[in-house]
Amino acid sequence: MRVWSAVGLMASARVVSTCLFVALLTCTLRCSQCVKLSNIILILTDDQDVEMGGMTPMKKTKALIGDAGVTFSNAFTVTPLCCPSRSSILTGKYPHNHLVRNNSISGNCSSTTWQKEAEPFAFPVYLNKLRYQTFYGGKYLNQYGSKDAGGVGHVPPGWDQWHALVGNSKYYNYTLSANGKEEKHGDNYEKDYLTDLVLNRSLHFLEERSPSHPFFMMLCPPSPHSPWTAAPHYQQTFSDVKAPRNGSFNMPGKGKHWLLRQPANPMPNSSVEYLDNAYRRRWQTLLSVDDMVEQLIKKLDSIKELSNTYIFYTSDHGYHTGQFSLPIDKRQLYEFDIRIPLLVRGPGIKPKLTLQSPVLNIDLSMTILDIAGVNLSTVNMDGQSFLPQMAPSLRNGTERPFFLVEYTGEGHSSEDPSCPKLGPGLAECFPDCVCEDAFNNTYACVRTLKDANLQYCEFADNESFVEVYNLTSDPHQLENIVKKVDPALLQIMNQRLIKLESCTGDSCRNLHEHSF
Repeated sequence: MRVWSAVGLMASARVVSTCLFVALLTCTLRCSQCVKLSNIILILTDDQDVEMGGMTPMKKTKALIGDAGVTFSNAFTVTPLCCPSRSSILTGKYPHNHLVRNNSISGNCSSTTWQKEAEPFAFPVYLNKLRYQTFYGGKYLNQYGSKDAGGVGHVPPGWDQWHALVGNSKYYNYTLSANGKEEKHGDNYEKDYLTDLVLNRSLHFLEERSPSHPFFMMLCPPSPHSPWTAAPHYQQTFSDVKAPRNGSFNMPGKGKHWLLRQPANPMPNSSVEYLDNAYRRRWQTLLSVDDMVEQLIKKLDSIKELSNTYIFYTSDHGYHTGQFSLPIDKRQLYEFDIRIPLLVRGPGIKPKLTLQSPVLNIDLSMTILDIAGVNLSTVNMDGQSFLPQMAPSLRNGTERPFFLVEYTGEGHSSEDPSCPKLGPGLAECFPDCVCEDAFNNTYACVRTLKDANLQYCEFADNESFVEVYNLTSDPHQLENIVKKVDPALLQIMNQRLIKLESCTGDSCRNLHEHSF
């Protein structure tokens, strides 16, 4: 029988203790790696369409995000205007719930009411509570930073680094709120070009961040919004490019709401030249965004964070250039204004996927919070996570059968001095006195893709005007079939619209075909 000395026993205990400590430490490190939260980047362009070729200049973006992940072929905005759409992205809510109606302070864009009632519940606040390091760069909301919106000193909750443009999109000669301090910029390309500035500050943020916590970045370049100022080295590109002449280009707005019936048809040559110039210059500005994506991904790779980062690329709404003889703008209910690009890459997403599932910009916030591990049942939002669609191994989910697109028209109470014959109540009357908006350009639409590819829209005007399109037989929405369609179908679509216009939170997600 072997006799152990006291010293031997103590030595053995130390060895066992050391082994246990090493094993526990190894397990802890492994576990911490298992539950390490993914980084997230949201790149949001301004006015970038997908229907009129708006993604054509984005060769690097399509290769580095789309080919490396998923392209959603049926992504939509819930409202085709900047401030209401961006408010929907931030809050995950339809406009009838966040109450931002247009781009003005009186329309609740970045108003003190918005700041008090909506900003504290925007999705970055949730991320910040989870110790995500957060960065914002570029355009925020159209009225942000104005005197009536609290000036540059107002920094919304949830952001650690805040570099937001005051007002609407510009490329030079703008003011930033740099963490609540006014920062004036001129017209020096190297120092001031806003798309590049957003990129450079985001790269600096990545260098300075703490590696022990995940990060969220929201990058909002001005492109391709007017004034369409390209970087100097891109100002001669696409010199022979013109707006597409197919589909509804230069077609009359026959059978449509009165606003679509007022443009001259065919368009005068001055309008066509104007829109072709706008189309070309829009593409030129996007080349700097394409460079931004490339540089950002190179940086993520160099700091070994690329494989653990979700990157979303999208726009706030679409755009048109000559469709139904409307020279340039957004704000309309048609596919060219409501469809948006959406590309995503990240953990669990297989490369070169194309998904048909309908997704909305109100789903971005829920998807981002889902990635961050937030219990979505605790979040009061109208959207739903599309993480299950793009990474089915991570989640189970359901596809929505139909959805809402809504818009509140904006007009001026006085006449436009350059277009006196049109009278009051209109807005955005350029070029050649073609008005793109009006007080009664106020509508709500039900869009379906499952079973039938239909759009049903009601206007809040004295005509109670209705537009209905079968997009399978009429993808360019040339014919309003409201007088030809089965009245029973009109009743079903009307009932869906009533439900959607009053939905909130769960009730927006739990509308099913068998409910009608």
